[in-house]
Amino acid sequence: MLKTLLIKNYALIEEIEVEFESGLNIITGETGAGKSILIDALSLVLGDRASSDVIRRGAEKAVVETVFGISGNRRVKNFILSQNLEVRDDLILRREISAKGHNRCFVNDTPVTVSVMQALGDLLVDLHGQHDHQSLLRTESHIDLLDDFGGLAGLKEEYVASYDRLTQLFSELEELQSKERQLLERRDLYEFQIQEIDVLGPQRGEEDALETELRILENSEKLFEATSSLHQVLYEGERAVYDQIVLARNQLEDLSRIDKSFEEIKNESASAVAIISEVAKFIQSYNSKIEFNPERLEQIRDRLGKLALLKKKYGGSLDAVIEHREKIGREFALAKNFDGEIVKLKDRIEAERRGCSGTSQRLSSKRREHVSKINSSVASELAKLGISNARFDVKVESKPMEKSNGSPQPARAYVKLGREFYEATRKGIDVVEFHISTNLGEELKPLVKVASGGEISRIMMALKTILAKSERLPLLIFDEIDVGVSGRIALAVGKSLRSLSQFHQVVAITHLPQIAGLADTHFVVEKSEREKRTRTRLRKLELEERVEEVAKLMSGAEITDAGLEGARELMGLSKK
Repeated sequence: MLKTLLIKNYALIEEIEVEFESGLNIITGETGAGKSILIDALSLVLGDRASSDVIRRGAEKAVVETVFGISGNRRVKNFILSQNLEVRDDLILRREISAKGHNRCFVNDTPVTVSVMQALGDLLVDLHGQHDHQSLLRTESHIDLLDDFGGLAGLKEEYVASYDRLTQLFSELEELQSKERQLLERRDLYEFQIQEIDVLGPQRGEEDALETELRILENSEKLFEATSSLHQVLYEGERAVYDQIVLARNQLEDLSRIDKSFEEIKNESASAVAIISEVAKFIQSYNSKIEFNPERLEQIRDRLGKLALLKKKYGGSLDAVIEHREKIGREFALAKNFDGEIVKLKDRIEAERRGCSGTSQRLSSKRREHVSKINSSVASELAKLGISNARFDVKVESKPMEKSNGSPQPARAYVKLGREFYEATRKGIDVVEFHISTNLGEELKPLVKVASGGEISRIMMALKTILAKSERLPLLIFDEIDVGVSGRIALAVGKSLRSLSQFHQVVAITHLPQIAGLADTHFVVEKSEREKRTRTRLRKLELEERVEEVAKLMSGAEITDAGLEGARELMGLSKK
């Protein structure tokens, strides 16, 4: 639900911060006070287009911020997670419009694109008025509302999973078929390259090992001379280091017998003797293994030269050469067995298609089962709202796919029922559209083409009342819901709003007392002048103020005792 709305420097609004409640929130006010400005501002954080023209004169930027409670809204939380945004129980949406033309959007204080904010708005709000958040007036949403009404979420998820798998398989088939000519054209080239690389058979890490071995062989004479000399210095020479350290150790042993303070340094000298002995042994062993092998030296130089040519041709490094060999190996194997791979993939497609077809047929049948119930329920509700001869029809159609080029089946047919292939989307094989006739003798017409005004408001109200328990949007906003409505019908509209507010948070702008009197929370928009500037504010009314406001809507600016009593009676507060 919408918890708070903050608006700064937007049109006539200097600053407004309001806390909304659950249930039915009513906004009233005099014509021109700025009621619709509130809805326009709210539309900004729902992703509507923005212009710097809305910034209050003299301000640098306009800011609109909302806080929505989403603790139980799984769909919204999943979308937020999909955008790698922080998930909290309170969702903060903020839009900033700068006088310099900058337009910034934030979700939980993280910058996002307008499209992300718009997607969130579509999940949170249905705004009925001269705006874009009118889900029932978007034909593509009708199928979702039908599924919600029928409780078909589980079956739909099963279908979508199968459909996605089938779509992926078709993509793989198309990719494989597009490769066929290319693979056949390159088959000889791949075969040559494979042979060229396999003749050498390069291994990962081989180059470093060869270069190390080459460096040692090229310096074998230097290594032999140096290690021979070093062994003489350390161990075999006339004044070898080993002999000198042994002599020093013996002298320290004599001194330690006299003075124990030499004990520690004597032990250190013993360690030095052992270290020098080990170093001398290693050098002697290394010296004995030094190889003078001109033939091996030439072999290494030759192989490194050939590897360098491979690197130059196939990617610049030995790893790149090996990766290229692996890739073309797969392509060459595919080219050799292309027909077999196609057959395997088509078999998988047919198996998945059978499952998807069965699920789509069950989903379509379940949808059709609920049509008559929705039709009669909506017509009954419209009668309560003063449209007594209304007829409503949910049309569910499935269209077979056209055959192309005399082919027995389409190139990309998702679903097959009997002998026919049907067009399919992630929503199934059905196209759903609401049709209506509001006058006796008139033909049923698509809902989206019904004229606007009081009639369309009541149609929307009837639909929302019927679908209230299944409607996925937590907040319903009605701007100008009472256009063309008065008297008994107005009271019926008010009761429908009140009924909707049992399942949704409802915010409605109205000028009719019959609707305002049923509010759970009542706000009034007021316009004032201060310092030669016009300002708009939104104020929450206490009970007696609500009575006065409803009385004002009934009788005009002059409030009488009779008007107050009539307001109380309308609000159910009259004393009997």
